[in-house]
Amino acid sequence: MRLNSPLAEPAFAQIEWRDRALRLEYQWVGTEASVYPVIVFLHEGLGSVSMWKNYPDQFCRAHGFRGLVFSRYGYGNSTPRPAAERWPVDFMQRQAHEVLPLFFASLGIEKPWLFGHSDGASIALLYASRFPQQVSGIVAVAPHIMVENLTVDSIRIARDAYMTKDLRVKLGRYHADADSAFWGWNDVWLDPAFRAWNIEPDLAAIARPVLAVQGEDDEYGTLEQVFGICRKVPHARVVVLPQCGHSPHRDQPEALSQEAADFIIHTA
Repeated sequence: MRLNSPLAEPAFAQIEWRDRALRLEYQWVGTEASVYPVIVFLHEGLGSVSMWKNYPDQFCRAHGFRGLVFSRYGYGNSTPRPAAERWPVDFMQRQAHEVLPLFFASLGIEKPWLFGHSDGASIALLYASRFPQQVSGIVAVAPHIMVENLTVDSIRIARDAYMTKDLRVKLGRYHADADSAFWGWNDVWLDPAFRAWNIEPDLAAIARPVLAVQGEDDEYGTLEQVFGICRKVPHARVVVLPQCGHSPHRDQPEALSQEAADFIIHTA
């Protein structure tokens, strides 16, 4: 598939999932001809193709990688979530175990590297645990493996900002339906039933290389999120970035890029 310059135009994959037709927005980035497996970028709970901005393309071009960015169901310009539909407690498992295989099959993607941020990092870990031989490796940035009080408190603050401040307007720049993206994410994370969500038991099945990265000032999780990965996946490497919050690709892009590129290149 040929890349345009500087970025390929967003395109759409069509998949059938749970008796519904989904249209998933995606975009190729980086170097067209690469000796490395494609890197699939999995966005955060409020993310999308456009919310990554130019980070995936710059990262891939700087290191000779080919990348694929896409918006999950309910985000960006992908099929929006119906207003009455609430994400179930196992929504990340469904994305990892059901939607990702269909999406990869639609584009002919095999054994990618998964570069996930926040919820996207959790989905990457869940995919790698269910399909341990179908990934080349995982870069998990600010992952969630369990629910912490800090996370819930910050998500409540985001809810207030969406309802009373300008967060809804800001998200409207990155999502065709900002309510679809925000309430799908916010409602499930604040659901009392979600407090028991924990993927630590799944992690032991991961067989491929794992780089777990977190900012020391992450407002959405303590360092137990990455150290917990290391306890379950002894071959995982943990990097803690100083002066960095929940979004290392915005707070410390050079440091994150260097750590991730070195890890991918040296474990390829």
